[in-house]
Amino acid sequence: MSSLSPPPKMSSLSNRGANTTSSMSPTRSSSGTLSSNKNSAAPTPTPTRQPYSSPSYETFAPRTASQRERMARIAALTAGPWSSANNIEEQKESSSDFDEPIKLTAALCPPKSATYTSSNNSSNDSTFSSVTDQKINNTLQNTINATQNLSTLIKHTASLRLALRASINIANDVSERHSDLLRHSGELSAAAERLQHEEQVLTRRAEEIGKPLKHYDAVDRIGPLVGVLFKEGGRVVVRGIAKLHVDNDEEFVRVLQEIDEAVEFFGEDGGGAEVFGRPGSGGVSSNSRRGGRERTASQQPFQATASGSAEYYRRACALQDAALELLRVGVADRISQTSSQIQDALKIPKVPLSADKLEASLVYTRFHGISRRSNALINIARKRVETLGSGSLAASSYEDFLTLCRNTYCGARETLLTTTIRSHMDILKERHGLVGMTRLASVFLIRLCMIETALYLDFFGDPDKRRQTTKKAKGPTGDGDDEKAAEENEGGNEGGDDSTAFKRLGSSSSHQPGAAIASQILSEDATYRDAEFQSMLGSLCSALHRTIRRGLVSVLDLDVLCQVVSVLREERSAANSTSTTLAAARAVSGVIQDAQERLIFCANTSLHKEVVRFKPTSADLNYPGKLLGEKPKAAIIVEDEEGEGGGAPKAEKEEAEVNDAVAAQLRIYESWFPPMRSVLRILSKIFRVVEPRVFEDIALSAVQACTKSLKDGSSHILRASGQIHADLFLVKHLLILREQLSPFDIQLRSVERQLDFSEAGKAVSRFLANRNRRLFSMSTENALVTLLREGVSVHESSVDSKRDLEDCLRSACNDFIEHTTSTLLGPISKFVDQCKNASSDGSTDVLRKESFMNGIVVKGMFGSASENLESELGNVSTQMKLYLENASTLSILLKPVVRKITRALEEAKRFIDEVPNDENDWNSELREEVLKSASAFETRVKAATSIKQGSN
Repeated sequence: MSSLSPPPKMSSLSNRGANTTSSMSPTRSSSGTLSSNKNSAAPTPTPTRQPYSSPSYETFAPRTASQRERMARIAALTAGPWSSANNIEEQKESSSDFDEPIKLTAALCPPKSATYTSSNNSSNDSTFSSVTDQKINNTLQNTINATQNLSTLIKHTASLRLALRASINIANDVSERHSDLLRHSGELSAAAERLQHEEQVLTRRAEEIGKPLKHYDAVDRIGPLVGVLFKEGGRVVVRGIAKLHVDNDEEFVRVLQEIDEAVEFFGEDGGGAEVFGRPGSGGVSSNSRRGGRERTASQQPFQATASGSAEYYRRACALQDAALELLRVGVADRISQTSSQIQDALKIPKVPLSADKLEASLVYTRFHGISRRSNALINIARKRVETLGSGSLAASSYEDFLTLCRNTYCGARETLLTTTIRSHMDILKERHGLVGMTRLASVFLIRLCMIETALYLDFFGDPDKRRQTTKKAKGPTGDGDDEKAAEENEGGNEGGDDSTAFKRLGSSSSHQPGAAIASQILSEDATYRDAEFQSMLGSLCSALHRTIRRGLVSVLDLDVLCQVVSVLREERSAANSTSTTLAAARAVSGVIQDAQERLIFCANTSLHKEVVRFKPTSADLNYPGKLLGEKPKAAIIVEDEEGEGGGAPKAEKEEAEVNDAVAAQLRIYESWFPPMRSVLRILSKIFRVVEPRVFEDIALSAVQACTKSLKDGSSHILRASGQIHADLFLVKHLLILREQLSPFDIQLRSVERQLDFSEAGKAVSRFLANRNRRLFSMSTENALVTLLREGVSVHESSVDSKRDLEDCLRSACNDFIEHTTSTLLGPISKFVDQCKNASSDGSTDVLRKESFMNGIVVKGMFGSASENLESELGNVSTQMKLYLENASTLSILLKPVVRKITRALEEAKRFIDEVPNDENDWNSELREEVLKSASAFETRVKAATSIKQGSN
């Protein structure tokens, strides 16, 4: 181990040293500070700091090895300073050379070793040691102070640590206590819930225990209120006067509720329904319905061992019957009584009422008078049904009661109105005829349905729904409109005019606002849809079907039937506009079907008579005589009249022109062939009033029959007037028929099926000859099935009348073109045919020698044809203008004629060129002359036809 080494110090120049030549210069210490000797008087060279080592203590006091080792350990541990008293002043004087403070680390660490080469090392070391000791002491003092501060902070930190640990312990303790509190709270909550559930169970059990007692007490207590007493232990039921009044709504509803609860309890829970049956099963009428349960209960012998629940169920049913009996007396009996009083007062049905006084008569005023109270009682029963549910045990009695009330009301209204409605229908028919009666009667029934629906809702409607909907329907001026309408309805019809009566009863001009209001009021309340009420309205509206059907049976006029169907369709649309008049719409629909059936029958009968079985007379086949009668002579007369009456007023001239135009159209219509005129007339009438499929079937057969009749008429005209008239007659009428059928937009196609029994005889023979036939076999080998399959066959054929009509028209046009061409060519046409026949084998030798090819003969033929051309062209043009008025049609027919004439002349020229000169009287001059005649003929035909077309 190294010896103790003091920290490095600086030595200065001193006069007391022996060796003055050598001095120590300042050196950098381990801490990096420099020092210099400032006490020297004379300038000396700058000393240099020499490295030094720790001085040995052996110089002052020799120590043993053990002592030195111990001191080295102490120095290493303490690094304490060493100094002597001799150099204290020198240390003070040289303290300025050591201004740099000594750090704690430098003081605690042992200094590095240094070697001194001077003889004054001892004195310099002594001075340095004293300065170092002072700094060490200061540093130690600062270290002690800092240590004390650190000790204080450590103690304070320890106290804080202890306080923090105490706080953590307290928090853990609080958390544990909170957990215990939550656990105890959960246990208390579970206990509370358990106690509450037990309380509910106990309460429910107490109610279940007390519930039968409540119903038993209710049955015993309510009996005198509804006039029912049970004597001899319930064996005898005595009816008396009820203390409870139905007009006391709250009390009566409360009693009904208690009775219903008793019936439900004793019937379902007590098993009474299994013993005595369901309530209301005795029937629909009040007596049978009321006696149904009593008879069922009374027929059973009294059994002492029977359960009390069944007996009290019978008693509860008797109480419910008695309560409903009070309602029945207040509603059904009141309606029947009021109806009887009205019949006695008005002598109905012996004396019918007038339609214009019906709405203001007792038939409506008396019923309106009892409607409010009846509606209140009916609503009690309806609300009980809604509360109990339609499938509950106690609700069946109320449903039977409501059905009874509806049947009673509908029967009374039907009795009061049937005679009046039928009588009014008959009066309308006598006054206005079938068509007028149809419209007026339909309007009357529509209005009747509306007022009957309103009256029915006064009895059976829900007042809450109607009140709410009425408030929504009323506008800011709704009250004034209602008052005005009421004044109009309450005003009497003193004149007795039918139009005024129907305006009050819902004419087409007056029922539109009523329909709108009715649709708004009835949007929420659908009571009027009850089957009983709709059946009653249908029965009342059937008077229209009854009256019109009687009139339709004797009607043969298609115009009348079409008008009836059109009017009924309009009125059906008006009736379908509101849900209150659906019964009238159904009745009108039935009448429409009957009228359409009658119309179809009459149309088929007329077509069969006027078309299929038509036998034309000479006047019907007077063509072109009928067309010459319609020539525009009327136009000439009109011009003359206009010229003569130049001073007539303008209005009279226009009226005369209109009348003349109508007359001209009628003359054109009369010129048509009667079968075609009948077909078009009938089809145009029934087009809008029958179903499309029915109309197409009728049109199909009518067009077929008309086409056949036109062909037959053309054959008669051919024998009477000639070919051109027959052709133009057929072309004219077929064109008109096609044109008139186009607006109908029908296909005129069908598939006809016919049964063929031609093999039936052989099939029957095989059936009888077969002795092993199986008549009852359930397979295809059954003998009867085989007989039908082999003996009867079905043949289907497609019929297209429109295609047949087009084919017939095309054939007629082709015939006209052929015949006209032959007429204009005259002998030239025959000449061309003879040439074709002579040269059919391809050789011209035979043609050259034929007599008809003689040059002189051919020249004469062209001459005669040219002479007759003008007359024939004029005749053809005149007849075409007579039959065909359309210029485009004339052009279409003449163009093929010109083409055929041109083609025939070219063929004639070709045949003429094939004959050489000097043969059969032919030479160049004659040939040239004949060819010029042919060219001139062709030119004249083209020029004539172009002029005719231009003039048209």
